[in-house]
Amino acid sequence: MISRRAHAKINLFLRVGPPLPEGDPHAGLHPILSWMCPIDLHDEITFEPLPADEPSQLSIEWASDAPRPAPIDWRLDCDLVFRAHRALEEHAGRLLPMRIAVRKRIPVGAGLAGGSSDAACALRAINELCGLGLDGDALRTIGHTLGSDVPFFLDEVSPPRGAIVSHLGDRIERVESIPDERVLLILPPVACPTGEVYRAFDTMASPVARIDDADLRSLIARGGLPMDALTNDLLEPACRVEPRLREILEACSDALEGEPLCMSGSGSTLWCRDTPQTRTRLEALAAPMDLVLCPARLGAGR
Repeated sequence: MISRRAHAKINLFLRVGPPLPEGDPHAGLHPILSWMCPIDLHDEITFEPLPADEPSQLSIEWASDAPRPAPIDWRLDCDLVFRAHRALEEHAGRLLPMRIAVRKRIPVGAGLAGGSSDAACALRAINELCGLGLDGDALRTIGHTLGSDVPFFLDEVSPPRGAIVSHLGDRIERVESIPDERVLLILPPVACPTGEVYRAFDTMASPVARIDDADLRSLIARGGLPMDALTNDLLEPACRVEPRLREILEACSDALEGEPLCMSGSGSTLWCRDTPQTRTRLEALAAPMDLVLCPARLGAGR
C-alpha cells in the first residue's frame, strides 16, 4: 500500500487560441499557451493492490481540513481516478485489482485541476504497484486521453515542476525556476463548467487570434512573479457563464485597491499575492460574499 499527494495547480498565464478547424484531427479543440505552476494544496490518495479474484474499490471523501467541500454527486465511473485505472487495465489487457481511497482538498469546478492531478497520481502509482513498466512518455500519452491537464502532472518528480504548456496540453516544457511566492486563493461559492466557458470564449474570440510565446518567455526570464503582466483569456468568458463570479471579481478588485487579481484555468478560483494587506482587505468580503480564502505556496514548497 502506498499513499501519494496529488497537487493542485494555478495558471500564472493562460492564452487561448480559436478552435482548430474542420479537417484537423482535433477539430473544435482550442490550443493554449500557459505557464502552469503547482501549489501546496493537495489531495491524498491511497492505493492498495488486491488479490486477483477481488473487485476493485474506489472511495472518495472530503478531508476534514478541505477549504471548500462540495457534494460528491458524480458517478464513480465518471471520476478521473476511475478512468485512469480503467485505462491502465485496458493497456495491460488484464484486471489490476486495487483499493483506492481519495481524500480531497482541491475544490471541484475551480480551475485548479484537482481531477486531472488525481488521475496523474493514479497512473503513476498503479503503474508502479502493478509493475507495468510504462515510461513517462507512455503515461503522458494515456493521460492526455483523460484530460488536457493530466500530462502536466506526469513529471519525473512530485510535485511536478512548473512548465510552459502549449498546443492541446500535450507539449510541456519544464521551467526549473519557480517564483518563491505565497498566493491567496479566493474560492467562490460557484463553479465554472469548462465546456461552457470555452463555448462562451468562442462567441467572443477573434477568428484571427494567435498564440505567441515571446511575451510568456519574457515574463519567465524576468524572474519573480510579474503580477501586472499576467493574463488569462478565459476570465471574461467565465464571468459571462457565471455572473456571480463577475460580482465577486469586481468586489475583490475594489477591495485590493489596485493589487493585481488573477484567475486560474477556466475558473472559478481567483488569486492574488498573499500579504497582510491583501488578506485583511479580502477577509472583510469573505462572510458577506461566502468566499473562502486559502493561502498557498507556489511550487508546493519545493
